[in-house]
Amino acid sequence: MKKISLLLLFALFLSLVVVGVSSADTFDQVLQRWTKSLKHVDEDGGNLEVRATYYSAEFIEALVQKEAKDNLWTQQEADDYKYKFLSTLRLEEMIPIQVEFINNGPTMHMGPFDIMVKLRIGSKTYKPADYDRRLNFKFQGKKEGLIFFPRYDEKTGRDLLKDVKSVRLEFAPAISPLLEGREISFIWDVARDDPNKLYQGTTAARIETDRLLKRLEKLRKDKAEEEAKLAAINDEIATIQARLDELATQ
Repeated sequence: MKKISLLLLFALFLSLVVVGVSSADTFDQVLQRWTKSLKHVDEDGGNLEVRATYYSAEFIEALVQKEAKDNLWTQQEADDYKYKFLSTLRLEEMIPIQVEFINNGPTMHMGPFDIMVKLRIGSKTYKPADYDRRLNFKFQGKKEGLIFFPRYDEKTGRDLLKDVKSVRLEFAPAISPLLEGREISFIWDVARDDPNKLYQGTTAARIETDRLLKRLEKLRKDKAEEEAKLAAINDEIATIQARLDELATQ
């Protein structure tokens, strides 16, 4: 019986090792699909490498699962991490892309950064709605940060990625003297990306609760403003009516 138990434990250990390797391989494959990079080297040996990772639903889920396994988290801990991570990424309104620059050449001056990068969706381009302000400062060596592009049209509310097959991130040549007028761009296939897949179970409930609380706060603020306007109108009506009553008695 003892020998059989040891064999079972050994078999279980082997299965866990295989699962761990498989999970790591899966994450690496997902990372490779959603991370693009380009390295430019000039004739003097100066070089610039740019990497960009599109935060797709597949990549985010794989990253959360990897963190959970690496840190031996419970399901509750994994759910908490996922909730905080999604809240930071603001997927319900933004398209987040992580960028990294490794500059082994002349000092780079990318500020203001929002005029140095754009996201092309279909025939239109969009400036960042927000970004890591550290990208504004001059540097050599390594610098990274998140860029947030709008997910919905500001005027119509239309989902910018609906029925879109691919998006392209474009950097202006002015980000570095090394580029000598060359533009850097990366393309991702986003046709099958669906952020809604991330919002399930307790995470979905917590995210929706946050969204509804924010909406309720806005509605209450709007209500207070409208009530103030109505009160001002009523006061003016009362003032005008009082004056009319005075004129009527003269």
